[in-house]
Amino acid sequence: MTRPLPLADVRVICVEQYGAGPFGSMHLADLGADIIKIEDPATGGDVGRHVPPFQEREDSLFFETFNRNKRSVALDLSGPAGREVFEELVKHADAVYSNLRGDVPERLGITYEQLRHLNPRLVCVSLSGYGMTGPRRAEPGYDYIMQGIAGWMSITGEPGGPPTKSGLSIVDFCGGLVAGQALLAGVLAARRDGVGMDCDLSLFDTAIAMLTYPATWHLTGGYTPVRRANSAHPSLVPFQNFPTADGWIVVACPKEKFFARMAKAIDAPELAADPRFADFDARRRNEAELLPLLEAAFARRTSAEWLERLTAAGVPCGPVNSVAEALTDPQTTARDMVIETEHPRFGTVRQVASPVKVGPARTDHRRAPRLGEDGDAVLRDLLGYDDATVARLRAQGAFGPAD
Repeated sequence: MTRPLPLADVRVICVEQYGAGPFGSMHLADLGADIIKIEDPATGGDVGRHVPPFQEREDSLFFETFNRNKRSVALDLSGPAGREVFEELVKHADAVYSNLRGDVPERLGITYEQLRHLNPRLVCVSLSGYGMTGPRRAEPGYDYIMQGIAGWMSITGEPGGPPTKSGLSIVDFCGGLVAGQALLAGVLAARRDGVGMDCDLSLFDTAIAMLTYPATWHLTGGYTPVRRANSAHPSLVPFQNFPTADGWIVVACPKEKFFARMAKAIDAPELAADPRFADFDARRRNEAELLPLLEAAFARRTSAEWLERLTAAGVPCGPVNSVAEALTDPQTTARDMVIETEHPRFGTVRQVASPVKVGPARTDHRRAPRLGEDGDAVLRDLLGYDDATVARLRAQGAFGPAD
């Protein structure tokens, strides 16, 4: 007997856009949740549909990346007819999920207090830039801004260089995962207690929380984080990038045994016996003496040679890959981290899979929906609307301007 996907009994109504919110809900969709995207027909739907490059009309590879396995309903929530449909959907949902500015959910009428009369078990998840409280709640917030305001840029990059962001929108993606986690926790509690709730998440909170141990060191011990050359760890030495004869590798010694193994692998076993490098604290205090010795050693061989030696010795290490190299790494292939869907405009779309693996891997991925593609099925099959009801709602502008 084939088991249903883990979240096959979860339905979420999404008022989402761009990357952060859709990234979180896509992982739920991959796990089988029925994710119904509400898209504004007046604006061409989710703004992610219009992000270049690889964009044409209301399709883009950016949108495909964040919206597979979802359904789309074009609905104008600003008018009474569109609101009527939305409220019917709420009655059939476990959650309403949004990523809008912090003051917008209340204005749009999608908080728990505003919807509980329709569905007391409803979970209302809001992922915004700064949250639904505080002096910045009405400000728009984006990943780049969060990496600056949360202090990330001040500790990223080379010493003496300009403030630097991560090469990826990490705050957005982690914010989406946090929102997805909150939604699942809320749904479990609502099913247990029979009462729903609001879940107030923000990119700002996510970015601040991800300061983790440097924040603890600062708040408790007065530590001031600084940029470190070659992306070095703030306290463990060595734990950083090293240039080789033909490129770069990452070498990590987060346990004492790894330093001894590394010293032997680079033909310098005496380093492990040197009192200056005897333990974590000694190596941290004497890194100015140790690192030039290691850099000179790693410069003598190619990356491939060092990786073979270090791996054989059981030392944590890896190449500094390009994106193309990362996507063709044997481990990427072995873990089935590239999947394919078929699209009427883009043909075969190859993209990365979800890392959330629960039970047997899903193999029936559906491309991201076209704008409003699933409206008819949702209205008729889920809500039970007949032709006359659909025609009335269309004439009243529920799905956009009436013809």
